[in-house]
Amino acid sequence: MSTKQSPESTPAEWAQFIEPTRCWVERVVVGLNFCPFAKREVDAHRAHYAVADSRETPEVLQTLLEEFHRLDAQPEIETTLLILPYGFEGFFDYLDLEDWAQGLLAQEGYEGVYQVASFHPDYCFADAAEDDPANYTNRSPFPMLHLIREDSLEQALKHHPDPDSIPQTNIDLAREKGLASMQVLLGSCLKSKG
Repeated sequence: MSTKQSPESTPAEWAQFIEPTRCWVERVVVGLNFCPFAKREVDAHRAHYAVADSRETPEVLQTLLEEFHRLDAQPEIETTLLILPYGFEGFFDYLDLEDWAQGLLAQEGYEGVYQVASFHPDYCFADAAEDDPANYTNRSPFPMLHLIREDSLEQALKHHPDPDSIPQTNIDLAREKGLASMQVLLGSCLKSKG
C-alpha cells in the first residue's frame, strides 16, 4: 500500500489516475465553478493528489489516516484528493467505504478538523434519477475521498455572499448544460491519462 504526491516521486503508473483527476478538477470543479473556493488553491498548487494502492477497506482506511497525518504535518497542503482506482467501482461498495471513512474521522479525533467529501463515477443523489445531470456535480473520473480543512472551509464560506445557494446553483448549471454535455466533459478527462 502506498500513496504518491509529487511528480518527482510518482511512478508512471499513478499518472493514469492522477492526470484525469487533475483534469476533472481544472475543467469541471474549477471550470464550472462547482466549488467557488477551489480555483485559488489549485492555482497556488495547494491540492494534493494521492492514490490508494489497495482494494481492501482496512488498507484504504490506513491510507486515509496517513493522509490526515500528512495534512497535520504539511499546512501548505490545503486539500487532498485520495483516488481509489481499485475495488470501489460499485457505488454501493463505495458508500460503505465512505461510512467507514466518516467513522475513522470521528474515531481519530478529526471531527471539526477535516471533512471527507465523496465523489464517484456513478454518484447518484438519493432523490435523483441516474441520468439526472445534477449527479455530475459529484461524479469524478475515479472513486475518491476528498479531504478538506474545516477551518479553511469555514473561512471561505464567511466570504461567500450566499453559501447556502452553492449546491442548488451547481445543480441548476449541470441541468442547464445537460446530460450529454456533462458526459462529454467528464469523458474528456478520462482520455487525458498520463
